[in-house]
Amino acid sequence: MGPGVREVDLFVIGAGSGGVRAARIAAGYGARVMIAEEYRVGGTCVIRGCVPKKLLVYASRFPHEFEDAQGYGFSLSTPAFDWPTLIANKDREIARLEAAYANTLEHAGVALAKSRAVFEDAHTVRLVATGERIQAANILIATGASPSLGPAIPGIEHVISSNEVFHLAEFPRRVLIQGGSYIAVEFACIFAGLGSHVTLVYRGDNILRGFDDDVRHHLRAEMEKRGIHVITGNTVTAVEPTAHHYCVHLSSAGLTVPADKIMFALGRPPNIAGLGLEQVGVEIAANGGIAVDEFSRSSVPHIYAVGDVTNRINLTPVAIREGQAFADTVFGGKPIKVDHTNVPTAVFSEPEIGTVGLTQQQAQARFAKVAVYRTMFRPMKATLSGRDTAILLKLLVDVESDRVVGCHIVGEGAGEMIQLVGIAVKMGATKADFDATIAVHPTAAEELVTLRQPAELLQREAAE
Repeated sequence: MGPGVREVDLFVIGAGSGGVRAARIAAGYGARVMIAEEYRVGGTCVIRGCVPKKLLVYASRFPHEFEDAQGYGFSLSTPAFDWPTLIANKDREIARLEAAYANTLEHAGVALAKSRAVFEDAHTVRLVATGERIQAANILIATGASPSLGPAIPGIEHVISSNEVFHLAEFPRRVLIQGGSYIAVEFACIFAGLGSHVTLVYRGDNILRGFDDDVRHHLRAEMEKRGIHVITGNTVTAVEPTAHHYCVHLSSAGLTVPADKIMFALGRPPNIAGLGLEQVGVEIAANGGIAVDEFSRSSVPHIYAVGDVTNRINLTPVAIREGQAFADTVFGGKPIKVDHTNVPTAVFSEPEIGTVGLTQQQAQARFAKVAVYRTMFRPMKATLSGRDTAILLKLLVDVESDRVVGCHIVGEGAGEMIQLVGIAVKMGATKADFDATIAVHPTAAEELVTLRQPAELLQREAAE
C-alpha cells in the first residue's frame, strides 16, 4: 500500500437514498465509513425525482381545486400562476433537504467526498476530483440510475429528460412527452394541470405497462378527460425546429405534433458506466444492473450494490430498505434478506394510483381460482363540484386461501390508502378480514371493506 492511502471499513459510491442509509447505519455500528457523491447529496429522489416532483404535483392540482370550489359556494377571481416562483420555492426546499442529508452524514461520523469515485482495483477507489486513493475492506455501489433518451434521432439535441425538467426557465404552453411509465404519466398530468396542452406519445398499446389492465384503461380515460392527448403505437422519429417552436414527427406516416418543449421518459438504465466494474470482475445481470444475491452481494464477495443500480425494484423505499439490510448484515451481525414481494407503490398522476400485490393477469396465472372485486363510482366531492371523474377500487382474492393478493386504487388519496392497505396485504389478510372491518363513512376507502359480490371469478387457464 502506497503512502497517504486512506483506509476505511466501508466506502460507499453514491449518496442517494440507499447509500446514505447504508453509510449512516454502518457508522452507527462503529465502522469507519466514507461516501462519495459526484452531483448533490440526496440522490435522484431528493434532488431531481420523487420529492421535487411531488411538489410540482401539488402545484398542478390547485387549478382544479379553484374550479371545484365554485360548486361549494366560492366566487374566485381568475388565479395567476407564476412558474419561476414555483421553481424557486422548490429549489429552496431541495437545498434545505440536501443540507439536512449532509448534516445527517456528518453527525453519524461519515466522511463525505464531493467527487466521482472509480475503482482502481478490487479494494481501492480513486476520487476523481482530488486523485486521493482510499482502500476499503468493503465497498457499496449505490449509484442509482440515469435517464435514457433512447436511440439517436434527428433533433435529439432539442429533447430534455427528467433531469432538466425541474429547471425550465419558462413554463411551456405545449408539451410533448414520450414514454408510458411513472415519470412520463406523472409529468403529463403535472403540465396539463398547470395549463399546458400536453401530448403523450407511447410505443405500446396503452400506458403503464406492468400495471393492472383496469388501472391502465381507467387512468388513460381520466387523463383524456383532462385534455391530455394520448397517442399510442407511435414513437418520435424526429424533432424539427421551426421559427417559434418544434415540429415533432411521429412514426405514423405524416403525423406531426407542434410543441414548445419535448421531454423523453424512456426508462432509467442502471448508472454503471465508467466505474471500472469490468476490471474488478463485478458481474452485470441480464437486467442491465449489477448482479447481486439476496444479501446485495455482487460476484466479488466484499463488493455490494443496492437500489436502482441493481435494477430489481426501482423505488426509493426499496433502496433504503436494501441499504439498511446491507449495513445490518455486514456490520451489525444481523443477516437480513430484503423481501421484494408485495411492495406497495403509488403513481402521482391525476387522479393518482396506489397498488400493491398482483395484477389480475398475474393472479390468474398463479392461482387456480381468483375472485375479482371491482367498483367504480363518482367521488362524493364531485357531486357538488360537477367534475367528471370516477374512482376505481379493485381487490383480487385467491379463492382457495381467501387471501387478498392484489389491491389497485385510482383516485384522490390512492397513495395514502395503499400504504395502509399494503400492511394488510403483507400480513396475509383475507377477504374475510377486510369484510370484518367496519367502514369509515363517508370515505372512498370504505368501499374496500364493503365489496360483497365478486365482479368476476377467474379460472387458471390450463397449460398447453
